[in-house]
Amino acid sequence: MSRTATKICGLTTPDMLEAAIQARADHVGFNFFPPSPRYLAPRDAAALAERAEARISRVGLFVDADDAAITEAVAAGRLDAIQLHGQETPERAAQVRARFGVPVWKVISVASAADVARADAYATAADLILFDAKTPKGTLPGGMGLAFDWTLVANWKGPLAWGLAGGLNPTNVAEAVARTGAPLVDTASGVESAPGVKDADLIAAFCRAARTV
Repeated sequence: MSRTATKICGLTTPDMLEAAIQARADHVGFNFFPPSPRYLAPRDAAALAERAEARISRVGLFVDADDAAITEAVAAGRLDAIQLHGQETPERAAQVRARFGVPVWKVISVASAADVARADAYATAADLILFDAKTPKGTLPGGMGLAFDWTLVANWKGPLAWGLAGGLNPTNVAEAVARTGAPLVDTASGVESAPGVKDADLIAAFCRAARTV
């Protein structure tokens, strides 16, 4: 199995960005969903993108955003991929990919096998499926530190590249990769000392653990 890729999501400061780069993460996530404690305004994303340049891939997280919001964020963050974390349909995902010309990652919220099966509908509309834990109604769609039953996606053989998110942290990510074969792992709250506050040591430990499998 090839090395598992890592994504550190919800970065908001230069120090967080540098910590992810030093830890040799493959991707960083800029969260453009205003209700999130990890929200990054486009002007701040521009400053981080300038600092990152070609050193690390940048993924923008959106929740049911309109084209105007995505346009502003893609330009400011110099995004390499767009992550759709809301109720976006396959048709909407395909529209976003066609309009912005960068890969689209579609998050599938999982609580059952039926949820996993929904990923097939995005076969021609997205470039990567990210399986995340389904959160309770009325809460944020992700970043809650919740995990789901990994056996539901163990060695998933769907039509697209895929990754695993939901409750991953330095202490469980190696087990998650070993049990699922996930080619990519994504964390936000799992490397934080407080909501929205990344910890450089936890970022380093997470990336190191993911690579040991």
